[in-house]
Amino acid sequence: MKYYIIAGEASGDLHGSNLIKELKKLDPGGGFRCWGGDLMAAAGADLVRHYRDLAFMGFIEVVKNLKTIFRNLSFCKKDILDFQPDAIILIDYPGFNLRIARWAKAAGFRIIYYISPQVWAWKENRVRTIKNCVDKMLVILPFEKAFYKKWNYEVEYVGHPLVEVVNDWRAQYNTVEKDNLVALLPGSRKQEIIQKLPVMLEVSTFFPEYQFVVAMAPAVEEEFYGALLRAYPQVKTTLGKTYDLLLQAKAALVTSGTATLETALFGTPEVVCYKGNPISYAIAKRVIKIKYISLVNLIMDKPVVKELIQHDLTVANLKAELQDLLTNQDRIHNLEKDYTALKALLSEGGHASANAAKAISNFLRNGS
Repeated sequence: MKYYIIAGEASGDLHGSNLIKELKKLDPGGGFRCWGGDLMAAAGADLVRHYRDLAFMGFIEVVKNLKTIFRNLSFCKKDILDFQPDAIILIDYPGFNLRIARWAKAAGFRIIYYISPQVWAWKENRVRTIKNCVDKMLVILPFEKAFYKKWNYEVEYVGHPLVEVVNDWRAQYNTVEKDNLVALLPGSRKQEIIQKLPVMLEVSTFFPEYQFVVAMAPAVEEEFYGALLRAYPQVKTTLGKTYDLLLQAKAALVTSGTATLETALFGTPEVVCYKGNPISYAIAKRVIKIKYISLVNLIMDKPVVKELIQHDLTVANLKAELQDLLTNQDRIHNLEKDYTALKALLSEGGHASANAAKAISNFLRNGS
């Protein structure tokens, strides 16, 4: 069979690559064409567009890049028609993917969504589009099945793919002693890095006994980081070794998103940081209706990790939170217990990538 897979971010590239590997086990002769990144290409897919050319974060940024977005949509539709896949597999990235889903469904293609858009957070009316356009929805968060049930839409929970990714990584090591390291994960896009990394870097000056290390995003050039780091020669960088860093770090300062969950699964105490374009943030605050911004807190439905959002993300606040994470043994112990419960909850579905591949294969062969 032929599969056309669309992911628009680094996390989608990771999960898409693992899905491709599992689909190949079930369909060794399958053909794969994708929008994603280096990992999906390495897994054997023909890469059409790289996610670094697709990721526009925030309302204002999207408006500024509308021409590029519409050009990408037109090209994607033509490419799908030329490839004629047996299935189109969409991975999160709703602004783009739901437009493709509407068009592709009308064109007669079968649509599978792996990793639901966060419609439970905002734009809940998108569920109507999903119901009309998506033939099979695979979800990775435990509460999403109940959410969709409210809309009378049956979805399949396959477990969270990050659990297997982190487990596989940790299996390479017997025991790892936490070092005097603090990990800085400022995000994967330039516009979020420029907002958050300067605050994180300034905090490093108050902890001379700790080595601060910035996990650089593969899609961002080193020169971009160099300009920000020039005044902080004591801070180091690493590329492609984020998991090694999280395994060894005593604490982490993490931008909101998938990285907050990765950090928790590695058992590393963290502070969640978010700061965006002021206009984009003001708009988002009016339309987003969730209690928390981090996946850790959303899944556990309580404030497991501290979130410093927008105006609260200051050097003074971040310094105080990091100091507490490094020295308050009661807080560290409570975090360990919550992280253990989180991992157990996300492991209930089993091996997510394999489950998703089986669900896709069954659907394409049997229609269910």
